[in-house]
Amino acid sequence: MLRWTLIFLVFALVAALFGFTSIAGASIEIAKFLFFIFLAIWIISLIVDATRKRR
Repeated sequence: MLRWTLIFLVFALVAALFGFTSIAGASIEIAKFLFFIFLAIWIISLIVDATRKRR
């Protein structure tokens, strides 16, 4: 599960790169949305993974 979140985080970072630098003007809001969604999923995944390892 952590691997998938890292893959999606990379996709979000690439989309954010295009969106934040205004290379693709129409994708700015989509890139911001995806970036924060996948960042939240990645953080949640890290927390879940850390709690599973302790058990």
